[in-house]
Amino acid sequence: MIKIIGLSIKVLKKEPFSGSHHGMRFFMRAEDDVIHTWVYPEPWCFEKTSEEKKTLKDFPFTEDGLSESLEWITQEFEDRKDYWMQMEKDKMKLILQGHED
Repeated sequence: MIKIIGLSIKVLKKEPFSGSHHGMRFFMRAEDDVIHTWVYPEPWCFEKTSEEKKTLKDFPFTEDGLSESLEWITQEFEDRKDYWMQMEKDKMKLILQGHED
């Protein structure tokens, strides 16, 4: 599983959480009784990445739901590892171009 330092239900209740792993970024936000979890490619932040490049999955806002969301993030990385690794390689090129490919 991808290690995520500093994340807990208490933290997520107060504010969104984001991170990255080898070309894959993720963003988590709690809303009512749901944890919304997205994965998307580097190099842009969540707000600057187009919606069609984001994958969303919702989980219950519980300790188990948080664990499931982290397992899902890990599985998304493993399922599309070649894609994420290519995004990591291409991120500087994309930044210098100033747009998404």
